[in-house]
Amino acid sequence: MRITLPFRKLARASLLGALAAGCGSGGGSDSSATSPACSVVQLEAQMDATLSQAVSEVDFSFAVQRQDGRRYSFNRGSSTLQRSYQSASTSKLVSAVIILRLVEQGHLSLAARPQDQIADWPIGGGDSLFAMNLAQLLSFTSGLTVEPPCLNDPGSDLASCVLSIASTNAGNGKVPGSEFLYASTHMHVAGLMAVRARGDGVVSWQEVFAEFQSQSGLFPNSTFDLPSVANPRIAGGMHFTGDDYMAFLKALRDGLLLNPASMGELLADRTASPVTIVYSPIFAGIGGGPGLGEDWHYGFGLWHECQSATFDCVPGTRVSSPGALGSYPFWDRSKGYTGIVVREGVFGTTPAGITIERSVRSVTEMWAAC
Repeated sequence: MRITLPFRKLARASLLGALAAGCGSGGGSDSSATSPACSVVQLEAQMDATLSQAVSEVDFSFAVQRQDGRRYSFNRGSSTLQRSYQSASTSKLVSAVIILRLVEQGHLSLAARPQDQIADWPIGGGDSLFAMNLAQLLSFTSGLTVEPPCLNDPGSDLASCVLSIASTNAGNGKVPGSEFLYASTHMHVAGLMAVRARGDGVVSWQEVFAEFQSQSGLFPNSTFDLPSVANPRIAGGMHFTGDDYMAFLKALRDGLLLNPASMGELLADRTASPVTIVYSPIFAGIGGGPGLGEDWHYGFGLWHECQSATFDCVPGTRVSSPGALGSYPFWDRSKGYTGIVVREGVFGTTPAGITIERSVRSVTEMWAAC
């Protein structure tokens, strides 16, 4: 039985009422259009007009890229796709991919448990949490429920904070794999497991990330440094640019980062019944901000979107990793395009970026197919 959270509505920006002009007869002179019945240029002009009026308390940038490589971008105010933004939870997808690559390389397995990699792991065999594994940590079903203050302490470090997470949650009686609870604890533990498993002189998440940058050529202008370099939140501690994240999404979509088996693991629905969703910020909000009242599911570091109060969608059709400051990277797998809204609002404004994107989604889908 899944827990039903109190429904909270979010006022959404209105969608365009008339889209016919973007797919009218005038488009034959647009060499990028695949059909004389539509015009990419007109559709992009419609997105410009809508985004310029979108509701946002801070400046933002928006970008989408089609399967054929064509890209549309929009900047409002001082925002650009080259500006550095705090990631919040947009880093979750990045971290999940990095860790899955270590699994591919044989450093880790999804069945690995924290005590297999962390010699001083304080949770013993008599505790139900002793059974948690890497797959459950990446899907936030590990049984960890309490976030200790060290997650936001720049004076702490990754290893000592992970031990604090374990000690704080020990004895809570949770059975790993039975409940989904969105929190930063899970990935912090997974991150230290990755560091320890990587070995060969690698002693920090910074080095793990640097190796990924070197191997992939991605995120040249981004770093994990929040709340500090010594204690980066694996689940939300990046500074990144929109351009960097767009390149990452394209590489992921094109199969350049994960093999088919790992991609299948990344995209699997990890919160289907009988898993109980105890807390979802998409449904209920975060930090006092509003939620969408929608029952999204979760994979490894990504959400399976569903615009419904009860999940009735095909998992993997549209996946995303929105953050609490309003940035929103997404991959529409059914329509074949990727995109992002980048902005840095106050904590708890997760729905803002989603609402901005939804204001142009109908036009974007037409653009992607044009």
